[in-house]
Amino acid sequence: MTEQDLLFDLTPTEEQQMTREVIRRFAREEMAVAARPADEAGALPEGFLTRTVDLGLNFMPIPEELGGVGAGRSPVSNVLNIEDLACGDMSMAIAALAPLSVINCVMDFGTDAQKEIVSQTLASADFTAAAIALMEPGIGFDARRLATKAHRQADGSYLIEGAKSMVAFGPQAKLILVFADTGDGGTRGFVLAGDTAGISFEKEDYMGLRPLPLYAMALDKVVAPASASLRDDFDIRRMVSLGKIATAALAVGTCQAVLDYVIPYVNERVAFGEPISNRQAVAFMVADMATELEGLRLMVYRAAAQAEHGLDCSRIAFLAHRNAIKYGMKTGTDGVQLLGGHGFTREHPVEMWYRNLRALATLDGMLLA
Repeated sequence: MTEQDLLFDLTPTEEQQMTREVIRRFAREEMAVAARPADEAGALPEGFLTRTVDLGLNFMPIPEELGGVGAGRSPVSNVLNIEDLACGDMSMAIAALAPLSVINCVMDFGTDAQKEIVSQTLASADFTAAAIALMEPGIGFDARRLATKAHRQADGSYLIEGAKSMVAFGPQAKLILVFADTGDGGTRGFVLAGDTAGISFEKEDYMGLRPLPLYAMALDKVVAPASASLRDDFDIRRMVSLGKIATAALAVGTCQAVLDYVIPYVNERVAFGEPISNRQAVAFMVADMATELEGLRLMVYRAAAQAEHGLDCSRIAFLAHRNAIKYGMKTGTDGVQLLGGHGFTREHPVEMWYRNLRALATLDGMLLA
């Protein structure tokens, strides 16, 4: 199948629609109402992660023989789920989906033994933290030229040294998928236990994503056995593309939350004897937000559709990610602007969404579609 042959059908399957209804209700009733208190506390709501297990998302891509549902890998379904959860709250969405992204990567590129380990560890009745460690501190991050190095040893193991940033859960993560440069121009992934000797963490604090536990990770002479390495056919380009699609889906969901809040506000807010939405400057700004959001959503869906059909989605994924950063920032800024002085106060959630949307450019590889 080629890109030209791909039928771009936006109609969700019956299973996708049922899942969306459940997730949207969860996002509305569990996440949206808890987002502000979680942001103020700088911590996830108590019991939230346990309740996400009931959504069953971790079981979807895992084969039945490994204890999963056997629905297979579906970037389209993942994008829909990311979007809907992010509409509730971006921080909580990332926390809920981080283990699933580890599962997705291992199902795509892991060995049979790794698939079994990940399935037994992460697909259970209890929430188990796991994370992808791809991002690195410093300027000019490039997933194909990582500063973290993995040196092959005589016995086939790897000695990993370097540093990672924005690693979800940190010391609480049972499994961490670490990526490093192998010195031969390639990038390789390693499935490591969170308590592997030589790994240490330091809590990071950011202006956005405040409830999400993010850590800087140091790797000091970490020994990874050969069995920890992903398969030799691991494709960093495809993985990065799936990460960009997921990040763009986070933007779609959060921008939808901004738009859903702003529209009734400008219709109800009265100034000079009439709703401010009667002013063309306000109405046009809202119309631009809606137009840009729909364009971004379509681009993300198309990227996910190409990925699902096994096509090279790198170009459209890059464009979707670029637009997500550009219009995500613009939507957050315009949302604050449309509320006037109220937008600057913590009485309304738009300033929180603005801060979260600012993080889009730094989330490479944290989630995978």
